Amino acid sequence: MTREEKTVIIEELKQKFAQTPYFYIVDASGFSVAQDNDLRRTCFNADIEYRVVKNTLIKKALESLDADYSPFVSEKVLKGYSGIMFATETGNKPAKLIKDFRKKNNTDKPILKGASIDTGLFIGNTQLDTLANLKSKFELIGDIIGALQAPAQNVISGLQGQGSKIAGILQTLEEKKS
Repeated sequence: MTREEKTVIIEELKQKFAQTPYFYIVDASGFSVAQDNDLRRTCFNADIEYRVVKNTLIKKALESLDADYSPFVSEKVLKGYSGIMFATETGNKPAKLIKDFRKKNNTDKPILKGASIDTGLFIGNTQLDTLANLKSKFELIGDIIGALQAPAQNVISGLQGQGSKIAGILQTLEEKKS
């Protein structure tokens, strides 16, 4: 690979990292061609971009960004085989994809090496369950709105329930007078 080709790849990665708030670095080494193609197809169908890139190019692209990704280097995330999963919709989508892929193929790969969720870093395969259970921004907003609406709904339903009781009592009293 020439220096110019490397520069182009670094610039592409730099732009992708800057524009994509969620990315995962995984190790899918040891896969057969069929397994690798299945992983790529699964990512494509889930609207997740998956690329295999040299660690030095990933490192150079990350170093050029404003956020601090040095833990990826110090924790040896960028060692060995590295594939990058870019997700634009939600931060937990690649984690769920990895778990489903493992279950479907009865394997322990791909291995999560590291992930960045809105510049929050998660390092190691042990973080996969945590990442899969993360709620998206919209899910959290929905939970907050639901929590804020609950007291008002309780008051309204209480008033409606009491109103029917009062109407029943008045009707009974009216019937007794007649």
